[in-house]
Amino acid sequence: MSALSTNATVVVIGAGAMGSGIAQVAAQAGHPVLLYDARDGAAKKGREGVLANLGRLVEKGRLEPDDAAATAARLTVAASLMELKGARLVVEAIVEDLAIKRKLFGEIEDLVAEETILATNTSSLSVTAIAAGLRHPHRVCGLHFFNPAPVMALVEIVSGLASDAEVLDVLVATARSWGKVPVRATSTPGFIVNRVARPFYAEGLRLLEEAASDVPTLDAIMREAGGFRMGPFELMDLIGHDVNFAVTRSVFEANFCDPRFRPSLVQQELVAAGWLGRKTGRGFYDHAAGAAPPRVRTCSPAPAPRSVVIEGVLGPAEPLAAALANAGIPVECRPGEGLIRMEGATLALSDGRTATARVAGGAAADLVLFDVALDYVTAKRVAIAKADQAPDAAIATAAGLFQSLGKTVSLIGDLPGLVVLRTVAMLANEAAEAAHLGVATPSDIDRAMKLGLNYPKGPLAWAQDIGVGRVLETLEALQAAYGDDRYRASLFLRRRAASGMALM
Repeated sequence: MSALSTNATVVVIGAGAMGSGIAQVAAQAGHPVLLYDARDGAAKKGREGVLANLGRLVEKGRLEPDDAAATAARLTVAASLMELKGARLVVEAIVEDLAIKRKLFGEIEDLVAEETILATNTSSLSVTAIAAGLRHPHRVCGLHFFNPAPVMALVEIVSGLASDAEVLDVLVATARSWGKVPVRATSTPGFIVNRVARPFYAEGLRLLEEAASDVPTLDAIMREAGGFRMGPFELMDLIGHDVNFAVTRSVFEANFCDPRFRPSLVQQELVAAGWLGRKTGRGFYDHAAGAAPPRVRTCSPAPAPRSVVIEGVLGPAEPLAAALANAGIPVECRPGEGLIRMEGATLALSDGRTATARVAGGAAADLVLFDVALDYVTAKRVAIAKADQAPDAAIATAAGLFQSLGKTVSLIGDLPGLVVLRTVAMLANEAAEAAHLGVATPSDIDRAMKLGLNYPKGPLAWAQDIGVGRVLETLEALQAAYGDDRYRASLFLRRRAASGMALM
């Protein structure tokens, strides 16, 4: 199916940051664009914002002056909805309120031709519900951009129950012609990104509730070990807790209160206090001018080990063996169960069980667990946790090993799955469940999470690298430890683990 011709008029309703951004994208792609907003002066202000953005692109050498002028000429302000009549595509980007959106689409349907495509930029509301009651619900689809729309590559193309396949194909082709990367999703709560991303915030919040560590340290672990651009608390402060909490509640309630999406009382308290993050100057962090920089908990310097014995295969941590040898530390390899033994401590990669539980099950009493890292060679930080039975000296021994490799080490509480492994396992599980339920294909899910949220890897590809069996063991250990159905493993994940098939 072909994309819309650049002669086709695109109308964007809602001139806030998102609507104006979408209008800029369509105008830069060559379409005549009308920008409308019911608020007095909002559309004019939105157009001025687009012109300012184009000016900045010219200043930076990213856009030719003639192209900026041509784009500006194609973008005009509509004085009323009556000007929609010639539109080939109408994109709605107004407030996230189902009743208001349905009313607007009812008005639009009476104004445009029958072949006009109607798209909603909703991030979490049901496309099916928005289209319900219209005479031609087949032409209503989701066209979900990410903020800022001119910069972010991802667009979710969302099918409602009545959406026509040819209409969806046109939107996919059109998004590509606009320089975007489209992924297809069905109209389920949160679609792909807002659904699969919930554990990134939820596990951070739960670790904070359980005093695994403090906010700056948990964020640092996710950045410097997990490779995420921002930790969960930094990102929630950026998004705004009112927005993030509302999306979590919406997805939770839309899924009939499935515990996988349960909101956090900690975040609810922030919203109640009006501590919404950067926009109010206070959230998990103090964003006021002159505020003291956050301090990350870090283990004191310790001596490097004189020698190391590696028993068996370390799984995703196998690069540590070569790194230790390259650092000049004598390494002896023996058969075994994936352990690093030194004088004073035994190290093991987390498998979801706590160190204390593993000692109770027969592991060495000086056991220290270490967390997954995106890349053990380049990671700047590693998180560790010791068994209750282990002597305090074991912490220094473990820290000394990673410090000898140039890593900073953070000690956290002995909780199931530690930080990175626990979060990635839950992200992979939600991605697997979305694939199992037909929300999107595995490849589109991973593509969406990388492009929509800048994840260092798609969660399914990351789970494959860690080992599907280890991810499944982690989830089972979490569910056993907490007795919480929040951690139940997806059937998709179980089947792939049992069959040895790849997740992608």
